[in-house]
Amino acid sequence: MEWRDDGLIIGARKHGETSVILEVMTREHGRHLGLVKGGRSKRMQPLLQPGNSVEVTWRARLEEHLGFYAVEATKLRTGDLMRKPAALHGLNLMTTLLRLLAEREPHGGLYERSMILIDGLDDPVSAPSQLVMFELAVLADCGFGVDLTECAATGSRDDLIYVSPKSSRAVSREAGEPYKDRLFRLPPFLRHGRANHISRDDLRDGFDLAGYFLSRNLFAPRGLGLPDAHDAYVAMLMKGD
Repeated sequence: MEWRDDGLIIGARKHGETSVILEVMTREHGRHLGLVKGGRSKRMQPLLQPGNSVEVTWRARLEEHLGFYAVEATKLRTGDLMRKPAALHGLNLMTTLLRLLAEREPHGGLYERSMILIDGLDDPVSAPSQLVMFELAVLADCGFGVDLTECAATGSRDDLIYVSPKSSRAVSREAGEPYKDRLFRLPPFLRHGRANHISRDDLRDGFDLAGYFLSRNLFAPRGLGLPDAHDAYVAMLMKGD
């Protein structure tokens, strides 16, 4: 069997003395692993870093086999991202989230989001809000979407300012007022998309919201805590780094 696809490297681990098992988020084949012979060579190591875009050709005798990758780099960005601490935390968070996806299940929309996000991780203005929305997109693709379209209590689509931690749905101002201390605040940018200015408080609320559902639905069932990169990114954001 053989196929060729575009992909984003999200992980790599040593295999034997000279090879690497490469983990790639591909456009058509989802999160997919393959063995790269000679992947630990001085020539190959810089290419096989998380955050780099590649074209991969996968070959195996049977579909269920690990298979082998032939790799051609198409965009090397890891070095630039590593020079900016916030971008590096964002990269680590992004790749950790993508590794939660079931292997070999296509997620075309999430792949496209990944490419947009990673090319903007070094932009301090747009990257934080895009990263929050990426976290929510991963939740949705894993079957745990947060419904921000209408009030869980009344069905109203107006004045939605809270999110229920129980139902994962939006709640209107009126319906949520008696319970506001037990609800998440819904930052406006998650309802209305891009904004000219998003406050740090709104961004923090967005990360708190997404982080709660990520922890409850994806990490805790695996016996894991929320990634350190999540808290590190938010901490840097709050300090303005």
